[in-house]
Amino acid sequence: MSDTYYEFGTAAERWDRARMFFGTKEYLTAARILQGLVAEHPEQTAQRLLLARAYYHSAQLSRAETELRAVLDRDPVEHYARLMLGRTLERQGRAAEARPHLRMAAAMSGEQLD
Repeated sequence: MSDTYYEFGTAAERWDRARMFFGTKEYLTAARILQGLVAEHPEQTAQRLLLARAYYHSAQLSRAETELRAVLDRDPVEHYARLMLGRTLERQGRAAEARPHLRMAAAMSGEQLD
């Protein structure tokens, strides 16, 4: 962990700070904070999902994919992770790989996929 002020504090304080940075579209800063939180608490789905979203929005798609696959390894029916993985794969030009994830996410939410 570096010596920047926003990486200090309790896990709850850093979680709040990461969400604040994410909310202001400071995705790289949010990701830096979240990386430490995920390393400390790898079982926390919410932190890992927000990290994946920060990676996605900052065009770090392979990192987003890695985090989303980690979530799905622990919880294969996590709807939002499934949807995000499909969109992440699409954005990487991997539509054929994305399709099953998007279909499954649609089925879990009751939506119809075109």
